[in-house]
Parts: sequence; structure tokens; C-alpha cells
Amino acid sequence: MTLATLPTAAADAPPHHTSPWPVFWVASVAAFLVSLDSTMLYSAFGALRAGFPEATAADMSWVLNAYTVVYAAMLIPAGGLADAHGRKRVFLFGVTLFIAASAACGLAGSVGWLIAARVAQAVGAALLTPASLAIVLAAFPQNKRAVTVSLWGAVAGFAAAVGPSLGSFVVQSVGWPWAFFINLPIGALSLWRGASLLSESARATARRKVDVVGMALLIVAVGAIALAIVESESAAWTRAQLAAAAGTGVIAFVAFIAWAKGVRDPLVDLGLFSHRTYSAVNAATFTFGIAFAMMFFAFFFYMSNVWHYSQARAGLAIAPGPLMVIPVAIVTGRMAGRYGHRPFLVGGALLYAAAGLWFMLVPGGEPSYALHWLPGLFLSGASVGLVMPSLSGAAVSKLPAQHYAVGSAVNQATRQIGAVIGVAITVMLLGHGVVQRSDFNAVYGLHIGLALLTALLCTVVNTRPASRSA
Repeated sequence: MTLATLPTAAADAPPHHTSPWPVFWVASVAAFLVSLDSTMLYSAFGALRAGFPEATAADMSWVLNAYTVVYAAMLIPAGGLADAHGRKRVFLFGVTLFIAASAACGLAGSVGWLIAARVAQAVGAALLTPASLAIVLAAFPQNKRAVTVSLWGAVAGFAAAVGPSLGSFVVQSVGWPWAFFINLPIGALSLWRGASLLSESARATARRKVDVVGMALLIVAVGAIALAIVESESAAWTRAQLAAAAGTGVIAFVAFIAWAKGVRDPLVDLGLFSHRTYSAVNAATFTFGIAFAMMFFAFFFYMSNVWHYSQARAGLAIAPGPLMVIPVAIVTGRMAGRYGHRPFLVGGALLYAAAGLWFMLVPGGEPSYALHWLPGLFLSGASVGLVMPSLSGAAVSKLPAQHYAVGSAVNQATRQIGAVIGVAITVMLLGHGVVQRSDFNAVYGLHIGLALLTALLCTVVNTRPASRSA
């Protein structure tokens, strides 16, 4: 997938005779659904284990990680497929597959069936996500795209943040299958409106081959490393086997880079990373993705094991944080168009570190929600609203219009790979039988360190408009 073969910017010229906002909402509803699904299962993890009592915590982690690994690997070729075969066509096919796979997940009678259905769901999600952003960007004029990307990122960020809260309510009220069945009516609405409202983008004259080797290497690399982390405390795996798994992951990743440098149409065109800002944003997306997954996953371990909250009560307890995301992200998007994304990325990451420090030092073994947990939620919600949409916006802000889908797909894939590692680390640290308050210190220590590293990486990001640059 080389940059030279992507369609020209002219194909992305927005229509001026109609309002672009209906297009935005149709595309964003589908992206909302994918982000919602990616975090809703954090809260359903305990219910899934109860529904499949023969499975261990490490086994059940693959219900999350198999999805995320395949989603991350498929996002990148999906961006190229959308550019080459038509964004509307790929978007609608992705929504259809996602809905069908969601139904299969809810009907799963075994862990193997559930994991297989999650893989199919990941493919559908990967197809619709970059096509969604490309459709949105093509609908708006250039001078509105900074705000539009931030708002699109805010919708996805809000969905990811609200997923655990909504998941808790749904799972406790009607059972874990409805964490998947809830996708059906929302997806059907997006499919129905998209078929009639969206117009097809111009397609590239040459159709590119999908880099199957590169995709396989990326899946092996991420999956093997996640396996080594998840199973690190398991008696079923020896240290030699775990070292072999981790080594396989590292070798596969090195081979992935070597392959991308040598093949004509690689899964990831490494030329994208010649842009300093793009490289820094993706590195920051990876570190923040780890911390974000750890924070939400650890929350439900804390609520259920330390404070002994019910599933529904834990869902309500986390809600104030996600509710902060949308208003903060909207304001951030407007200001980023004037001042660039760096101050919001650095400031938001430092605020996220402060949230991790709060959770490490303040909450104890006895429940004290209003005094000991709520302030940390406000800190984390505001920081996610600052950082997550800004990462999405900064990733594509300096790319030519014809590279939006692929550039965005690489960035989204990077966040998903971070989420895999974050889930794996959390299961390793908290997935054992009895969880104590002291077990969370390591989780929050890593949270703080990753947030500070994110802030450091973002200091070199430069997306400030030229007229305002120093």
C-alpha cells in the first residue's frame, strides 16, 4: 500500500450544495458503535467468566484481545480498500458484517465460538472505521476539518469512555449477550441511513493487493507478546515457553518492519513516518492506548473486588468521567484549529498522570465514592477529552487529503495495539484469584509513567496553523 497509488485530493472535494452534518452523523454513529463495543466488555468480563465457568481469566482475555489484535491488523489494509474500492461501499459492507457478527457473539455457546465471532466482528469494525473518517473529511471544506476531526474523535472517545458504564447496566439488567445484541438496532439505523444518504467517492484506477504477509506478521507479533504477558503467572506455561512466545513476537515485529521496507505494496508504508509529527503522535497514541485500557479495566476489578460494588452500581460510579469527554473535546477541537494540538496533548497527558496519582494515593479499602473516587474521575474524563480526539486530529492534520484513510487507519491501529497490551498487563496484575488493594499500586504506577511518557512524546507535535506559527 504505497502513498503514490492513493487517489488524488480532488476526489475528496466536499459538496457545497448540501449540509455535511447528516453525513457526519451517519458515519459517526457507526464509529461510535465500534468504539463502544471495544470497551463495553471491560465491564462484562466478570459476567462472561461466570457464563463460561470452565474458562480462566487468561482464556477470557482473548475475547477482548482476539478482537483487538485482528482489528488493529485489519484497520490498515481497510483504509487502502476504502480508498481503492469506494468508501461508501466498504463502509456499508463493514457495518453489515459488524451487525451479523454481533448477533453471532450474543448467541455463542462456547468460548471458542465467541472468540471466532469476535474475530469476524473485528473485521467488520476495521472495514468501517477508516472509511467513516474519510467520508466525514470529504464532506467538509478544508477550513472546517480540524474541528470536524476533533468532533469525530470526540464521538469515538466518548463511546470508548461510556462503554464500561453502559455495559455494566446492560449486563446486570438483561445478561452478557445483550452487550452484543445492543449493536443490532444502532447498526441497522446507520446502515439504512447510510445507504440512502452517502454518495460514493471516486476510486483509484489501480487496485492494490492486500499485504497478507505483513498482516500475518503484525497479528503474530502483537498476539504473541500479549500471550506472554497474559500467561506470565499461569502454571500451565513454563518460563521457557513464555520466553519463546515473547521472542516470537519480537522476531515477528522485526520481520514486519523488514518486510514493509522491502515489499512493493506493504501493509504499512513506512514513508508515513517520515513526518516527525505523525511519528510522535503514533508513539503517543500507543502509550496512551495502554494507559487508557488499563485504567478502565482496572476500575471494574477495584469496584468488584475491593469495594464490592454490584455490576450496575459500578457502571453508575464510572459515568461522571465519560460525561466529561464530549464537552471538553468540543472546546478542544475548536481551539486546536487555532493553536494546534500540542498544548492540549501535553496538558491532557499531564492531567491524566495526575488522575493516576490520585487513584494510587487516595482511594482505600473502604468505599468513599464522593470524596475519594469522584475527583479522580473528573480528572481522567477531562484528560481523555483533551488527549484522545487531539491524537486523532493531529495524526491526519499534516497529511494530504488522499492519505486520510490510510493515515488514520495506522493511528487507530496503533491505539488498538496499545489496548491489547494494556488489557494483557491488567490481567497479569489483577487476574488472579484474590485481589487486594495493594495490587493496584503497580497498575496506577504504570498509568502515571505512561501518561508522562505520552506528554513527553507530544512536546514535538506541531500542528499549529502556519499563520500562527512562531
